[in-house]
Amino acid sequence: DGDSPSSAGSGQQSVTGVSAADAGNSCGRVRARTAAVCQRGTPVRCGQAIRLTHLGTGRNLHSHRFTSPLSGNQEVSAFGEAGEGDYLDDWTVVCSGTYWVRDDEVRFQHTSTDVFLSVTGEQYGRPIHGQKEVHGMASSSQNNYWKVMEGIFMQPSEAFQTEQYHTEL
Repeated sequence: DGDSPSSAGSGQQSVTGVSAADAGNSCGRVRARTAAVCQRGTPVRCGQAIRLTHLGTGRNLHSHRFTSPLSGNQEVSAFGEAGEGDYLDDWTVVCSGTYWVRDDEVRFQHTSTDVFLSVTGEQYGRPIHGQKEVHGMASSSQNNYWKVMEGIFMQPSEAFQTEQYHTEL
């Protein structure tokens, strides 16, 4: 995104977390990594690079080498327009097994800077009082596990179902 690091942050839209699910503002879409295409119904593999696009704004979960304002970790922001941003929107799904399974906890590791998407409890004041700072941390910990709470889940594609059938023979 052409920005240089600064202790004041990038000026991009902040990404925050809340304790209770806010269905109206929390939904995101899992998409292929930047400049790639994936068909709806294709399961996400552990180790695959993806983009997470916020449905309300059309911006992607993004990180870069700016300092986050509260914790001093790496800033995570919302970037792009209509789901189009840049390579700094790509995150690797870190999970056990072959695929990201609906009820499993996963980690997201930024593909360009290697930080883990995290929330540790630092809270903003006005105008977003009580919302927690989402940021990138260099090391894996309990603070960077994520789990899907609700959403629209697609049936696996026919090709995937055939692959599963043949692997069980």
